[in-house]
Amino acid sequence: MAIRCPGCGFDNDASHRFCAGCGNRLGKTCPACGRGCDPAHRFCPDCGTSLDAGTAPASPSVPETPAPTERRLVTTLFCDLVGFTSLSEQLDPERVRGLLTAYFDRCRNVIEGFGGEVDKYTGDAITAFWGARRALPDDAERAVRAGLELIEEVPALGDEVGIEGLQLRVGVNTGETAVGPGGNEKGLVLGDVVNVAARLQSVAEPGTVVVGDTTRRLTEDAIAYQELGLLALRGKEESVRGWRALRVETARGGRGRTDGIEPPFVGRQYELRLVEGAPGGDRRREAGPAGVDRRRRRQSASRDSPGSSRSTSTASWRASTGTRAALPPTPTASPSAP
Repeated sequence: MAIRCPGCGFDNDASHRFCAGCGNRLGKTCPACGRGCDPAHRFCPDCGTSLDAGTAPASPSVPETPAPTERRLVTTLFCDLVGFTSLSEQLDPERVRGLLTAYFDRCRNVIEGFGGEVDKYTGDAITAFWGARRALPDDAERAVRAGLELIEEVPALGDEVGIEGLQLRVGVNTGETAVGPGGNEKGLVLGDVVNVAARLQSVAEPGTVVVGDTTRRLTEDAIAYQELGLLALRGKEESVRGWRALRVETARGGRGRTDGIEPPFVGRQYELRLVEGAPGGDRRREAGPAGVDRRRRRQSASRDSPGSSRSTSTASWRASTGTRAALPPTPTASPSAP
């Protein structure tokens, strides 16, 4: 095969290394190993280096080993706006978009504040998980607390944007799932627990949170429930026992719970307000003679004051900020105990 010199155009024999017409070097030289190569070659036949760019050959792609699928105990929260389809027909598309954007942001902040992860948005529905990637012993309680706060946040959002009667339904369910790669960057969570959470949401009354039996058992020390009995859910052959979450009754994990009847404080409003205003129930403000029961006073103040452990607010869940409330003015004469 003749090799044409790129300089003078002379046809040389294939064995020539230099042009017989002008003396220029024929062919290409590999920048890595120095071998002379045919001008038509794009890669060195000895080492595979590119003859066009002078770069080393690309390493062969090694397929990534997919992450293994794990069985995990996951709590799923599914929430949906009530009557959103008819509402979207009545509103301008830009106003609907503004509503959904504010709604998604508000719900995501609440869910993430309680340690959950939003998995996806489907129309006006939100799916969130606790325990899919990071498991905590109180995941179920966190999810129910988040649900109770969501049903309070959405009506407040409706008032802000001028939509009266905006409400939310929430379903929460706990069970084993298969968590593995796929879906989105957070992975794919599969299992009947996810479907049941969506079905529980569909049977919930507007502005309520309905949970499955496993979720109720894991959280009953901290949450008060009303039994709904056996529920016939769409697509389920067997009925599922449901419970309506009513309120948060104790601190995290049921701390501070008492099963007996606790008599209320009488005539201690001023002292309770002092304890509420002191960060962490400062003991220096609780001096008093024996019998005034300073321990119960601290518990009562921390349980019944705004932002206390009974509250479902995200701020109270995360941790106390240490912000000191304004103390009431000191009375001229401290009220005497009854």
